[in-house]
Amino acid sequence: MNKIDTYWQQYCELEGLSNIRYTEAFQFGEKADWLASLVVTGTKTATCSSYPLYELEGDPLPKVGDYQIVLNSQDEPVAIIKTYSIEIYPFNEVPVDFALAEGEGTYDEWKEAHIAFFGRLLPEYDLVFSEEMLTVCDRFEKVYPK
Repeated sequence: MNKIDTYWQQYCELEGLSNIRYTEAFQFGEKADWLASLVVTGTKTATCSSYPLYELEGDPLPKVGDYQIVLNSQDEPVAIIKTYSIEIYPFNEVPVDFALAEGEGTYDEWKEAHIAFFGRLLPEYDLVFSEEMLTVCDRFEKVYPK
């Protein structure tokens, strides 16, 4: 069993869960260690992603109740989160409270960082960022470690 599955198994045993799987194990963005630390401390309780990338890659959208394992830059598990809200907004209509729940600073800092991130990421898929681009806004709670 790999370290990610072992981490998940420890959580399931602690919570008395069986027959439940995590949806994915992933790193947050370009600053994986910093963003993972924000999740661990409870500062980061939301994340947004590009809706067009889900369409392009044929991936299902996240769902309420999904469990995900947050990894650091070394692909080591550091937290388990559980989604409790999924909303779709154009980037320029993402609510301020959602942006602040991402834990990355002020609304203006969030906006600047995400415009830069999407501006670098989307061209890799022959897509162009616009402020009207739909975003998948995922609110979650950290369930492990407590």
